[in-house]
Amino acid sequence: MQAPVVDVRGLVMRYGSTVAADGLDLTVERGTVTAILGPNGAGKTTTIETCEGYRSPQEGSVRVLGLDPVSDARELRPRVGVMLQSGGAWSGVRPPEMLRHIASLHAHPLDPDALIERLGLERSARTPFRRLSGGQQQRLGLAMAVVGRPELVFLDEPTAGLDPQARRATWDLVAELRDAGVTVVLTTHYMDEAEALSDVVHVVDAGRVIASGSPAALTAEGARNTVRFTAAPGLDVADLMDALGHEAKVEETEPGSYVVAGDVDPALVAAVTAWCARQGVLVQSVLVERQTLEDRFLDLTGRSLR
Repeated sequence: MQAPVVDVRGLVMRYGSTVAADGLDLTVERGTVTAILGPNGAGKTTTIETCEGYRSPQEGSVRVLGLDPVSDARELRPRVGVMLQSGGAWSGVRPPEMLRHIASLHAHPLDPDALIERLGLERSARTPFRRLSGGQQQRLGLAMAVVGRPELVFLDEPTAGLDPQARRATWDLVAELRDAGVTVVLTTHYMDEAEALSDVVHVVDAGRVIASGSPAALTAEGARNTVRFTAAPGLDVADLMDALGHEAKVEETEPGSYVVAGDVDPALVAAVTAWCARQGVLVQSVLVERQTLEDRFLDLTGRSLR
């Protein structure tokens, strides 16, 4: 079995009385897209910066590609790409110049010009970095992180400020990196992004990982899937609950609109419509709503990601 690409054990990081990491354990497996999610102040940024070698662990251990990100930084740098949330390029440099410079530092880089075109930066090729829009700076930061063909890339908010087309192009590039065997560690405030791109999600809160798994596995835990249906107002919801069994809960949220929560499967949907038929009630619409990753995140942390 291969060792994890990122292996964090018992990480403790304190800033005065604030504990940013409290014995945090986290692993990232090779060839995956792994999202690290957490509300503000949860400790995810400190953890990522420690993995990137910008901070030294106060307690515990961090290994990246089997190496210490601080003491082995010289050996790690050619193998790891880092996209910062902001900055990373000289104020007056133009995107092609910056990207060609980064490419020149690597043995087998991607084609900088092709990457510029791929990420829609050709129109701003003559614009200094300081005059680029926030979205353009984000795209250049992404290009700088991947141009050296890294084995591992850390992406911090890669689509912040991007328009829908550029956001989709970024998603496609992340998927291609994974398909090429690159390991991607992603932080994002967009739950749909984490759900769409990630093989594994780690939820961090109060300096610890409080849940881990695939998006599908996390949303299945403690599922709050529901059946919503519309029919005549004033139905006997107590009788409907008796018919469905004690696990199901039924509520008329507004006149004629009903929500059934429970173990949602084909049998439950059939039982709802069968009960209505026995009452001589015409069901006007039925909708099964699946719990999202954002729903599960709120359940776990009690806070929104934003």
